[in-house]
Amino acid sequence: MRVGISLLTLVPGEIGGAETAARGLCAGLAEEGTLDYEAFVPPVARGAGEGLPETVVVEYRAARTAPQRAVAMGLGALRPGRLRRAYAGLDAVHYPLTIALPTLALPSVVTVHDLQHLELPHLFSRAERLFRRRMHEGSARRADAVVVPSQFVRRAVVERLGLSPERVHAIPWGIDHGRFSPGDGSREGFLLYPARPWPHKNHERLFEAFALLRRERPELELVLTGGGHAGRPVPEGVTVKGLVSADELVS
Repeated sequence: MRVGISLLTLVPGEIGGAETAARGLCAGLAEEGTLDYEAFVPPVARGAGEGLPETVVVEYRAARTAPQRAVAMGLGALRPGRLRRAYAGLDAVHYPLTIALPTLALPSVVTVHDLQHLELPHLFSRAERLFRRRMHEGSARRADAVVVPSQFVRRAVVERLGLSPERVHAIPWGIDHGRFSPGDGSREGFLLYPARPWPHKNHERLFEAFALLRRERPELELVLTGGGHAGRPVPEGVTVKGLVSADELVS
């Protein structure tokens, strides 16, 4: 059985934990998978298949920023024919980044990471909410199966999107315990927050809490990783590392 992993909407460093999850999925399938998998990636994300056989879909418009990503997705949705040709010969397709692009006449699985635009609508512009309703919700409703990372998201998808519970499967993120495990050495004096500064990540409240903590522990440092921090002011004691490699993150 030949299964496609469609990563067309990936812009490296711009979509937060969804990218981490998708890359981790590909790496896990490359190591443990029992079917014939192939990753389909845009030209800007070569190597995102993390060891899977990979097809670079050169027909997909190049996108390196969030606005360019939106334009590329719009064009892909309007003119899917040239993209579909790259996916010929598949038996099924999985869209780990939620948006089913291109749509294919195949059994499909969509991963829904969250329904923030419904749970926290005040954090999104009207245009963003409309986009998510059409692209995220539409992709989930068309899919034969929906994968979510938790029972909380599963309940939200079933209740808010009206999907049959039998179609929605909660599969928690896998953890490589060989890499992510407590070390024997003494802990260094810092706190780590690996997240882009999106409103729902609530960096402002974190800074408030950190300031209170530093009154008792002035030696503590708060380290921020992830893209999107450039040019943003941070309080005393906060260090911005930006995008870091997986090896550096776990070191």
